[in-house]
Amino acid sequence: MTRRYSALSLFKEGLAGQTGWRPAWRSPEPKPTYDAIVIGGGGHGLATAYYLAKNHGIARVAVLEKGWIGGGNTGRNTTVVRSNYYYPESVELYGLAHRLYEGLSKDLNYNVMLSQRGMVNLCHSTAEMEIGARTVNAMQINGINAELFSPEDVRRVAPIYNFSADARFPVFGGIWQSRAGTARHDAVAWGYARAASRLGVDIIQNCEITDFIIEGGRCRGVQTTRGAIRADRIGMAVAGHSSVLAAKAGFRLPINSYALQACVSEPVKPILDTVVLSPGCGVYVSQSDKGEIVIGGGLDRIPSYAQRGNLPTLETVIAGLLEMFPIFGQLKLMRQWAGIVDVVPDSSPIIGESPLPNLFLNCGWGTGGFKAIPAGGTLLANLLATGKHNDISRPFDLDRFASGRLIDEAAGSGIAH
Repeated sequence: MTRRYSALSLFKEGLAGQTGWRPAWRSPEPKPTYDAIVIGGGGHGLATAYYLAKNHGIARVAVLEKGWIGGGNTGRNTTVVRSNYYYPESVELYGLAHRLYEGLSKDLNYNVMLSQRGMVNLCHSTAEMEIGARTVNAMQINGINAELFSPEDVRRVAPIYNFSADARFPVFGGIWQSRAGTARHDAVAWGYARAASRLGVDIIQNCEITDFIIEGGRCRGVQTTRGAIRADRIGMAVAGHSSVLAAKAGFRLPINSYALQACVSEPVKPILDTVVLSPGCGVYVSQSDKGEIVIGGGLDRIPSYAQRGNLPTLETVIAGLLEMFPIFGQLKLMRQWAGIVDVVPDSSPIIGESPLPNLFLNCGWGTGGFKAIPAGGTLLANLLATGKHNDISRPFDLDRFASGRLIDEAAGSGIAH
């Protein structure tokens, strides 16, 4: 059993030369059967396993990851945590995630480095300000904190923005959420993995799904590169590769997979104390605790599974960044990468049972997956444990595409999907 972290344990290990620590999580051989299987060792999959054990007492759970823990989108994002969405269904979903994030370090006994530094979505015209006012009103009605900022308010939180008279994207104001911020992506994955392992969950890495075991028209397990593993409840949380596994299971999902790029600069002293998003420039940016400027933008519009993106899209993002912050022109880029995001027609997630009974879905998050990890895990765990939706997950069932009951949150991303 992994020890709890505390000031006392840190002190004792300091005296003992840091020799008493055990691995953060176990790496057992897979068993032939489990009560539940979770496919995907990213944030959503690990959170699902943790909440199955914590909230529902189901600890005979296997998390199957084809690579390494947190090596997919969880480790390839821009770490923003927010809940500034428009529709009531989305507010309930992302609001749950936001509330859980605020207590996550204590819950997991692991510092996920949540920094609620606030986020401003910029408005660059009178028309955008009208839309911004409507968005703020909707958020406040739905119980989410939000303010409509003036240009002076934006200057106060982001004084290095380009406020010159000839700026290509002048600031008319913005939408401000003070509870928004960032969290450390690796820490979120590692914290959930450690906490799930403490509760008895088996985390099995380098275990790729090759096929599904289907008996009597129901999913009864999976074939993997490490043998057959059976369970009567299987959850799938594999982001951009959801359509690939769905094809193995014999059905099709309304998902397109794209590369979403990001990059970071060399570290500098603190210069940007909030998250800034400009829909006009197609860029969002923050500064990490290490001092790096973390930069994200829109999708590469060519469907792809390449975790690197392409140069033209990166050039577009950097051009937009320099329109916003000319001062960053002297910085050097250190790293660039891409995650594979799963985009659906209404830019809202899919949570519910798949067309193959016993197989449940958590996918379609597009660019919003990281901020939703605690909610995605909670809701998928509830589905696996009970076989039923609760009020928050029900609107996001796959059947909404047949009924036309869509939740169009394309604008909620702030960046074109």
